[in-house]
Amino acid sequence: MVERIRPSTREERLLWIAESHFNLFNLRGDQVYIDLLTDSGTGAMSDQQWAAIMKGDETYAGSSSFLRLRDKVKGIFGFDYVLPVHQGRAAENALFSAFVGAGNIVPGNSHFDTTRAHIETRGAHAYDCSLEEAFRPDREHPFKGNVDIDKLDTVLKSNKGNVPMIVVTATCNKSGGQPVSLSNLRRVKELADIHGIPLVIDSARFAENAWFIREREPGYADKSIKSIVREMYQLADAMIMSGKKDGLVNIGGLLATRHQTWYDRVSSYVILFEGFTTYGGLAGRDMEAFAVGLDEVTDSHYLDSRIGQVHRLGRMLIEAGIPIQRPIGGHAIIVDATTFLPYVPREEYPAQTLAVELYVEAGVRGVEIGTLLNDRDLCTGEERYAQTEFLRLAIPRRVYTNDHLAVVGSGLKNVFARRATITEGFRIREESKTLRHFTLRLERARRKGVEKMRLNDDPEKSPIKETGTSKAISIPQHHGSKEVCV
Repeated sequence: MVERIRPSTREERLLWIAESHFNLFNLRGDQVYIDLLTDSGTGAMSDQQWAAIMKGDETYAGSSSFLRLRDKVKGIFGFDYVLPVHQGRAAENALFSAFVGAGNIVPGNSHFDTTRAHIETRGAHAYDCSLEEAFRPDREHPFKGNVDIDKLDTVLKSNKGNVPMIVVTATCNKSGGQPVSLSNLRRVKELADIHGIPLVIDSARFAENAWFIREREPGYADKSIKSIVREMYQLADAMIMSGKKDGLVNIGGLLATRHQTWYDRVSSYVILFEGFTTYGGLAGRDMEAFAVGLDEVTDSHYLDSRIGQVHRLGRMLIEAGIPIQRPIGGHAIIVDATTFLPYVPREEYPAQTLAVELYVEAGVRGVEIGTLLNDRDLCTGEERYAQTEFLRLAIPRRVYTNDHLAVVGSGLKNVFARRATITEGFRIREESKTLRHFTLRLERARRKGVEKMRLNDDPEKSPIKETGTSKAISIPQHHGSKEVCV
């Protein structure tokens, strides 16, 4: 179907973003022209998925729709035990409720917001073993989502008996849809086996990860996407998944494992929080669409088109000199706001500042992936400053044309042309203790003695100065200790 999008004026957008306390999550959908806030649940379903919806079996227990989804998961990933849930964070909740306790360490490549929050609210610690290159946008590496094996080995050796699982996110969302190689997964699995620790793959964008393996890893150029996926998941004990990404559905997720003991242990939490084990908070029609989506997303032609569109926007920005994460990832363009806005101090949240500027400029909504998303340290209350402040532009699947994305590119180039005049960021007025970026309220920093151009000034009246490049400040990531905060 065709969905109407409403153009707006700069004056309207200035009013709307101020009324939203400069938090783009607070904007109404009809106040956004092109919405790149997330690729989660925002895609368009196919005719085959809509047709499958008509076959939805709404039987409470043991519906035929569940059986079709279960068999599809088993056929693609190789797991016998499948629990549907309403979305990915529900799978995290059930898994961590069953296996993660106070004082535990849960290592991975780089945990995203809800994963980290689910771990930390249980008094455990989410430990990132990401590569040094992962958050250095100017450095080329074909698999920036890889786990740093030396870091992981150190964590496992120094926390014997205190690591309930390793969670690898494929592709790695926090670093911009950067893939994990099969060779790296094998090395993680070898370490996991040595220490007797299970491996879980966070699988929201598993098919895109398989596409990158085919494109970049030696020996896989002639392999099918499905065969690569099967090889990936032979290494895992379990998977959690938001179906709202590579399930190509607007709602849904799953938790699957090869161990009946895991299934039995997690099932009680799914029943408690989601619903019975054969529907998990989903209607039968949702499970039907999900099963079809898993087939469609592993089609090579679909992935060539989907990732090709993301890369087309990325190349447009690179040609304009805009600093982005390289190589380009799978589901999003990641703009290096630290370099883009060198005069906005890290204490004033450069990525959020850039997100607001882009919205006012072109009606495009992105999302900050930086210090605000990192939340404060639960023990000390101190900011966990991001090594590099990122603005993520997540591309919904099968929604926008290349002309829409050209508007995004033009808007970002316009902001880039006046970047020297953007010197003022934001400070926090109100924030929650956990996952604050969804609901916080911001206000202008209003620093004294700084010449700046307000958002409601005419950019054409402000001369543009040459700024050169700014080296990203390297801030060590916080990794917490074994102590539990109360």
